[in-house]
Amino acid sequence: MTATTAPVRLAGRGLRHELRAVKVVWHRDILRFRTDRGRILSSFAQPLLFLFVLGEGLGATIPVDAFGDADYSTFLFPGVLATSVMFTAVFSAISIVWDRELGFLREMLVAPVSRTSIVLGKALGGATVATLQSVVLLALARLVGVPYAPLMIVGTVALLFLVAFSITALGLVIAVRVDQIQTVMPRVQLLLAPLMFLSGAFFPVSGALPGWLHVLALANPITYGVDAVRRLVLRYVDPAAADAVALHWGDWPVPVWLDVVVVAGVGAALLAVAAWLFSRPE
Repeated sequence: MTATTAPVRLAGRGLRHELRAVKVVWHRDILRFRTDRGRILSSFAQPLLFLFVLGEGLGATIPVDAFGDADYSTFLFPGVLATSVMFTAVFSAISIVWDRELGFLREMLVAPVSRTSIVLGKALGGATVATLQSVVLLALARLVGVPYAPLMIVGTVALLFLVAFSITALGLVIAVRVDQIQTVMPRVQLLLAPLMFLSGAFFPVSGALPGWLHVLALANPITYGVDAVRRLVLRYVDPAAADAVALHWGDWPVPVWLDVVVVAGVGAALLAVAAWLFSRPE
């Protein structure tokens, strides 16, 4: 008696199938964020500390007309928005290490989808979560003298999403080959601090900085994201202040569109590296 075997039917591997995989990974990060209320509340502590404690404290020592009609808290606000998405985005990315430890990552890897789709879904999920948190901070704009202009809000949210996407991709590059969360945390913290302080979030990059510090700031891709957000926000407060704090390459002011190109290009490159690392054999 001969045994017969039924043919195994595998799901198609077309574009629609890969996009569905991206959506599933993205949706999982959104659900994880929505159910973690402690994470939501704690993520606002540092931005609020920077904005109201650092802003008011340092603002009292800075000349009133240093930024035109914008005071230091107004100048600081876009930088706080950008740095807030940095921390949320990178920690969303390194949650992939938790997935590895809990065995969930192995289940995703055996699914009939490309690993590039998994990485892309993770990057979009981290960027979305970080942007949603920044929207809450954006609601505080009036407290620091920033008007609720619809076009400004939409443009700022779009720029913050772009910054968050690039940072999430960076986090994936760091975390994708790490097996233990205790190993990845020191690396991330060591990297985030210089990225934050060299981004111009707390002081103008183009000014009286030492030459070596100015070069390091220009080499930091987050500097361009902060510059784009700040100039967009200050444009609705004092256009002269927006021009005064613009990032410069020598004597040439960097246009906002070039800020966007730099951040998007770095994010795409980091995502490609993360996908390549993720596709390598364990």
